[in-house]
Amino acid sequence: MSEPLLKVTDLHAWYGESHILHGVNLHVNEGETICILGRNGMGKTTTLRTIMGILRKRTGQMRFAGQDLMTMPLHRTAHTGLGFVPEERGIFATLNVEENLMLPPKVAEGGMSVEEIFRLFPNLKERRNSPGTKLSGGEQQMLAMARILRTGARCLLLDEPTEGLAPVIIDAIGEVLTELKSRGMTVVLVEQNFRFASRVADRFYLMDHGQMAMEFPVGDLEARREDLNQALGV
Repeated sequence: MSEPLLKVTDLHAWYGESHILHGVNLHVNEGETICILGRNGMGKTTTLRTIMGILRKRTGQMRFAGQDLMTMPLHRTAHTGLGFVPEERGIFATLNVEENLMLPPKVAEGGMSVEEIFRLFPNLKERRNSPGTKLSGGEQQMLAMARILRTGARCLLLDEPTEGLAPVIIDAIGEVLTELKSRGMTVVLVEQNFRFASRVADRFYLMDHGQMAMEFPVGDLEARREDLNQALGV
């Protein structure tokens, strides 16, 4: 077995004096999509922020593509090929779609061209001259993902990409993730929408109070649904 593309071992993290992650263990193989489930406040977003290097008060081990993320300065993390799409999306509201897409620097080989992005996200092509303030929530989410794909990232960390979006937009984002998977993209997804996640994920982790309480493949989702509903308060 080859080494996972991303491996996190006994990861602890703090916001100030608050101990949020309590020994997180997870791994992601190249080309795989994993989904982290869990109630709000269980540490899902903190896990992504810690992997990305945004949260610096941490202990444990994190390796990506053979590189030690624990000792790496924040400004170098993106150059490993990790790309983070936060829940708040982080687009430039006063710039139009095309201007937003022209800003991200290429940090690795293989970043998509603007025309490739427009083929992947037809909605953005239609709105290429629209400022961020005029985009719907779904279009903003697509633009946030597209900006990371421009950089050449090979592993996407997606935080609640479908939250609050219309079903037709959720379906479109699912199609994009399926296409990215066919191209070999690796994805770490934080998501509450079972139906959406089951379409795109290979494996699931259930997070509870800063730890991974359960891990299982997508084929076991139905058998575990009752336990998951109880754990997630669905």
